[in-house]
Amino acid sequence: MREVLESILSAGLAAADPALAVERHLGVREGEVASGDGTFPARRVFVLSAGKAAGAMAEAAERVLRPVRAEVEGLVVTKYDHRPGPEVYRTLFAAHPEPDEAGVEAARRVTEAVGELEEGDLLLALISGGASALLADPEPPVELAEIKELTGALLRSGAAIDEINCVRKHVSTLKGGGLVRLAAPARTLALLLSDVVGDNLSSIASGLTAPDPTTLEDARDVLRRYRIEPPGSVRELLDGARETPKPGDPVFENVTNVLCGSGRASVEAAAGKARELGYAPLVLSTSMTGDCRGIASAYGAVVREVLESGNPLEAPCALVSGGEATVTVRGDGEGGPNQEFSLALALELDGVPGWAAFSVDTDGNDGPTDAAGGLVDGETVQKIREAGHDPEDLLAENASKAALEAAGALVVTGPTGTNVNDLRVALVET
Repeated sequence: MREVLESILSAGLAAADPALAVERHLGVREGEVASGDGTFPARRVFVLSAGKAAGAMAEAAERVLRPVRAEVEGLVVTKYDHRPGPEVYRTLFAAHPEPDEAGVEAARRVTEAVGELEEGDLLLALISGGASALLADPEPPVELAEIKELTGALLRSGAAIDEINCVRKHVSTLKGGGLVRLAAPARTLALLLSDVVGDNLSSIASGLTAPDPTTLEDARDVLRRYRIEPPGSVRELLDGARETPKPGDPVFENVTNVLCGSGRASVEAAAGKARELGYAPLVLSTSMTGDCRGIASAYGAVVREVLESGNPLEAPCALVSGGEATVTVRGDGEGGPNQEFSLALALELDGVPGWAAFSVDTDGNDGPTDAAGGLVDGETVQKIREAGHDPEDLLAENASKAALEAAGALVVTGPTGTNVNDLRVALVET
């Protein structure tokens, strides 16, 4: 089953290819930039590609735009060790998920370049997951150290990504529609590769090019809900009167947002590959969220039901889902939601034969680790114990990486060049 799962994973990643996503939605007609049925005449085009898939998206855009009549320049902002953009564009690298000084410098350069755009120019924004952290743009008086403290607390709290982004938008200059506010009166065409559940445009990369329906009060509520005491400068800003641009704001009259790819395509491709390899697929959800341990418990229950009764479908079958799991950090161990899901599922089905599963973050980095996730079966827990570890203790300490590594169950892909969130597949055989 391991080989089958590896083939399914490859199919899921291929379906999220960011270059193909750009090529499907960007073109040139009669010398002008085009997308769908619309054309975007411009004397100058500034290409901003930001996120974990920024390099591949920028390369595709550069190829497509070669016949365009306008003057074209570009800036690419992506994560360390990820694919750079084409040589004709400048590439800047920064940290993710917690921002660093390089991200501050990247945001400064973006702010400067976009602020120089004029009427008759076009901002072509190619946005993928990770852009929110990579463009570290604290609104004064907030400083980087305080943004890092706030981001770390939110990530450890188990808050959902839309809740984290709600807070980010209100302590930033570019997020929550700030990017297009800076670009005005130039037009903006944004191609968005979604890594958020539901593909809400205002949540992708904290809504750089979209109206922000959330408010300062919403941001304060998130911090109260997760009992996060923000740094003083953040509290000062959230207690202030500055708001992000809302739906209906005239600044968005010259903005076109196009969803060019999402996790749904990866889930559907994984399901199709499973069918091709002889496993009847069942897509549980393309928008599964919540704590990874709860998701693992639900998966374990369905696997047992299939083995015991043939419901909701008979084996051989594949249980497929996408979305974004979270981790509530209780210990000091290293891991991420996909690794913790894998360890929790292995414990749920310890010693049960006839199943195997993987859970990966499609960008190749699960949480703050260099592993994409885990691939486990009914023997994984025993292998952990044979290596001298207590799997229950490691789970309690959020040390899922150490546990899976001991069992040879880590999935390490390296940076994949795309980012459409989590992909989970469990195979069941009789």
